[in-house]
Amino acid sequence: MRLLPPPPDHSTMPWFLYLIECADGSVYTGIATDVEARFAKHATGMGARYTRSRKPVALLASFELADRSSASRAEYWVKRLPPAAKRALAAGARTLESVLPNPQGNYEAVKESP
Repeated sequence: MRLLPPPPDHSTMPWFLYLIECADGSVYTGIATDVEARFAKHATGMGARYTRSRKPVALLASFELADRSSASRAEYWVKRLPPAAKRALAAGARTLESVLPNPQGNYEAVKESP
């Protein structure tokens, strides 16, 4: 009998927010512990329903976060951004911190700058 290794402990692993360019020009936002493996799932049609119909073209960017909770919060705010702001984030024209609310609860940071 062959023993399998224990599953990874996701509570201590870093999580990543990632942005994918889709064939229709949209930008998909997701979170994962292994971005390359998750992108491969999207590319084979085994990822999110959104990418099954829009076919992922390229991984635009990924951002490391401390834990799943932080990654989920960042994903919530990034998903609210228009595609142009997501592309600016991926290109480095904006920082991830610039789209997240500050600790005092000022949610103005998520608005697109003119």
